[in-house]
Amino acid sequence: MKHQRTVETEKECLFCDIAAGKKDEKVEFEDEEFIVVRDIKPSSAIHLLIIPKDHIGPMGGDLAKRENIMGKLFTLTRQLAKKLEIEDSYKLVMNAGHTATVSPDHIHVHFIGGWKSPTEVQHV
Repeated sequence: MKHQRTVETEKECLFCDIAAGKKDEKVEFEDEEFIVVRDIKPSSAIHLLIIPKDHIGPMGGDLAKRENIMGKLFTLTRQLAKKLEIEDSYKLVMNAGHTATVSPDHIHVHFIGGWKSPTEVQHV
């Protein structure tokens, strides 16, 4: 049985379910504030989703909380890039709002890289 995590969640949010351990995802990294999993439809050799465990929407709500988590998120991306040996070339993609994406209304960042040449870079 998979361990259930205690996190602040929203009803019917896929990323909250992933953070709470309710979905069977391969976890690449996890700490008290973030969970990092592989994207199910990768656009590159490395395509991870960096998801805050607490449900934070991209708009409205607690601005200070969102700013704090975003600062930590960018620090984490640099650590992941170094660990994966791609710190010289990667993309971070963030969608905001319902018309920008079909993703849940939960802040997350697509961490994309691992190209062997510029011709392999896909636009997301």
